[in-house]
Formats: sequence, C-alpha cells, structure tokens
Amino acid sequence: MNQQLRRRMGSTALIIGFFVVWEVLCLGFGVRDIVLPRPSEIVITLVSRFPGIWPHAVQTIYTTLVGFALGILFGVLIGVLIGSSRLAYDVGYPLLVGFSSIPKVAVVPIFVLWFGAGTVPAVLTAMILCIFPIVVNVATGLATTEPELEDVMRALKASKLDILINVGLPRAMPYFFASLKVAVTQAFVGTVIAETVASNKGIGNLMMIASSSFDVPLVFAGLLILAVLGVGLYVLFSFIEVRVTGWARRNDEFAMG
Repeated sequence: MNQQLRRRMGSTALIIGFFVVWEVLCLGFGVRDIVLPRPSEIVITLVSRFPGIWPHAVQTIYTTLVGFALGILFGVLIGVLIGSSRLAYDVGYPLLVGFSSIPKVAVVPIFVLWFGAGTVPAVLTAMILCIFPIVVNVATGLATTEPELEDVMRALKASKLDILINVGLPRAMPYFFASLKVAVTQAFVGTVIAETVASNKGIGNLMMIASSSFDVPLVFAGLLILAVLGVGLYVLFSFIEVRVTGWARRNDEFAMG
C-alpha cells in the first residue's frame, strides 16, 4: 500500500511540476497568450466560458461513447472470428491492416457524402479508429490460449462454442481490457477529427472556431477538456480491468522486485 501511495504521489507531483514549470517559463520569458497561454490563463478561460463550452463537451462525450461502444461490438466480433479461424485470419487480417493504414481524416469527407455533416460521421470515425486495437488484442488473446486447456475441454466432449465461451474468452480478457485503454483514446481522436471537418458542435468544432479567431486560450481549454476526459475514461477502464482480470495480474510487490 505504501508503494502504491508513493507512486501516486510521485505521478501527481510530476504533473503539478509540469504545469508549474510551464507557468514560470511563460512568465519569465514574457510569452504572449497568442503564442502559448499560461496554465492559469487556460483555467480562467475554462471557468469563465464554461457555460458556452459545456454543450460542446457533452456532444463530444456522447459521440465518443457511442462510437466507442460500436467499436467494442464490432471489434470483439471480428476479433473472435479472426482469432478462432485460421482461414478468417489469413483472409481478414490483411484487409484489416490495410484499412487501418488509411488516414482517417481522408474517410471523413466520404462519411459526410453518405450521411451528411453532423454526429454520424463523427461516430463512425470514432468507431473505425478504435476497432483495430480491439480486434488485434482479442484475436491475440484467443490465438494464445493454452492448447492443454482446449485438449481438456475436448476430452470432456465440449463443442467449439463451449471452448470459446469457457476458455478462449476468459483467457482473452486481459488482452481485451488492455485494448480498451488504447481504443478509448483513439475514439476521442476520431471524434475530434470529424468535428473539425464536418460538424457544427463539439470540442473539435469549438477549437476550430477559436483558432480561426486567434483565441488561443480557448483552444488550449478545449485540449485540456479532451485530456481530462481521456484520462478519466482510461482510469475507469483500468479500475474495471483490475476487478475483472485480477487473476491475471502479478502482485505489485513481486513485480517491483
């Protein structure tokens, strides 16, 4: 417990120190707000203009969570298919890698042509950005399941579905939750990309409007909101991961040596 507390205090001190150094350097070198606003100026902007920022933040959260949920659904389905079938792996994995290599900002105009500007392109962009890490990790978890466990299940006359549900998926849970912590940050990236290109609401749209009017403190306030939201969801899934996959985690004291 003491080690955990020290780690948390150390990380908190590092974050606070980063912003203190940022503030001091801006004051010491006389950096103008239009170039790099001080953290205190960003917080003041966030507080004073929060009523106008809040609807954009809600829109971004909603869009990200919907896209993230869809990404989990399709990512798990594709990951299970690829991880359970060698044929599906050989056919589907190269297509998936090729699609993930396409810059997602290039597909946003296509979504706009199909569905019009608004929430739908942002949801779809968030979804496709977070699918790939989920698919890869779920497929890896299933593919690395110990053959001995599968042999035992077959000896007990278990079907392939029984083996998947009782052995494959539980063994893939650590990989799955590891992918969620990556995917949720990718979902925010996808949402903001789409909002800057094809939306009239959201943090991405707010930042575009602020940058066009050289309101740099508001731009950084938007970045701060995105960072806080991303960290919050990351911590949430880390908490769930510990509760669900605690059996797969080493003891902290042993891991620290």
